[in-house]
Amino acid sequence: MTEHYDVLVVGAGPAGLAAAQAAASHGARVGLLDAQARHGGQVWRHDVLHGTPQPARKAFNLLARTRGHVEWLPRHQVIAADHRTLLVETPRVSVQLSFGSMVLATGARELLLPFPGWTLPGVTGAGGIQALAKQGWPVHGKRVVVAGSGPLLLAAAATLRRHGAHVLGIYEQAPTAAVAAFAMQLWRWPVRAAQAAVLRARLAGIPYRCGSVVRMAHGRDALCGVDVDDPRGPLRIPCDLLAIGYGLVPNVELATMLGCALDHTRIHPCVQVDDLLRTSTANVYAAGETCGIAGLAAARIEGSMAGHAAAGSTAAATALLPSRHRARRFAGLLALHFALDARARALAGADTVICRCEDVTLAALDGFTDARAARLATRCGMGACQGRICGTALAELGRFPRSGIRPPLFPARLSTLAATDVPNLPTDDSRGTYA
Repeated sequence: MTEHYDVLVVGAGPAGLAAAQAAASHGARVGLLDAQARHGGQVWRHDVLHGTPQPARKAFNLLARTRGHVEWLPRHQVIAADHRTLLVETPRVSVQLSFGSMVLATGARELLLPFPGWTLPGVTGAGGIQALAKQGWPVHGKRVVVAGSGPLLLAAAATLRRHGAHVLGIYEQAPTAAVAAFAMQLWRWPVRAAQAAVLRARLAGIPYRCGSVVRMAHGRDALCGVDVDDPRGPLRIPCDLLAIGYGLVPNVELATMLGCALDHTRIHPCVQVDDLLRTSTANVYAAGETCGIAGLAAARIEGSMAGHAAAGSTAAATALLPSRHRARRFAGLLALHFALDARARALAGADTVICRCEDVTLAALDGFTDARAARLATRCGMGACQGRICGTALAELGRFPRSGIRPPLFPARLSTLAATDVPNLPTDDSRGTYA
């Protein structure tokens, strides 16, 4: 059995929620799917102690007013796709979903760069530890260093402090002059400026050091401290946790599988779209971070645009173009002022593990000029993350770009991969309709 939707939205973060609401406003039957059990994505992830952010609740309420036009499909992981159908795995069964139009709102993931000790227990991504804390992972009383690059560091530190962690400092790799120049231009985006002011107030008393890079993590069975290359001199900081991330990378794997053209003008490609967010594949649209990292405001605007366009209302989508251009200019500001310092790309030594899934060191990859050859010889990128971490890091280090994508997009059950007839869709609470 194959379930059909007029518009199928993949990803229930801010962009996906906006797309579903916009498409449903034109009477389309919309399927909104996500691998997570709750909508909200990474930005609006539910916090077990503090609930859902107010903007997210507002978005959920708007979706609830669509009078049953949006069907919520949680815990639906896309495994494979063609130009008209998705193969999706749920906790119990595999299903096929067909569509008239699709909106890709697959978001982004963290850029993690290898350095000595980065595989120690206690070292996590900045966004990753934020998600863990919101889901109840115990950080209360833990000594935490937050490091890397970009505004995500502030958000992660604020979440950690709110959950009782002792944040020792925020170490930003961008130089002081670049961060100051960025702050001086925030007046052009009043909402962003207000958000930054609120975050800084929440982080009062926590040191914020620019031009600082964590070059090594120490510990035997778990993290016990880090070395920081700081403009004022080298620092050794005892800590229990290190939250480190160097920005975000668009998730383009599903778009690639669907045949969508990518924009390769930067190290990490994004989906190529026109002014109405149409991809090169017919009836497939893209919105949010998958089109290039630009933040929450751009994601919401682009989600609405893509939803309108996917439902056939190009006029409504076109009306939002000026807002989109303005939001995208902010993305350019971020990229300019938080560009990575060469030091961050030169931290890994010959014996530093690059592929954590298959335990492959940087030296083992010497002599290879493309990802496929390296994978065949060393198994680099053949683990559970399928190269999402090591492949992205190697591209950033200038070794070689990630190779093409083949199904399955994520690890899947053998029964899903072997099935020729898809079981009927479940009738339990894994599916629901907004009333």
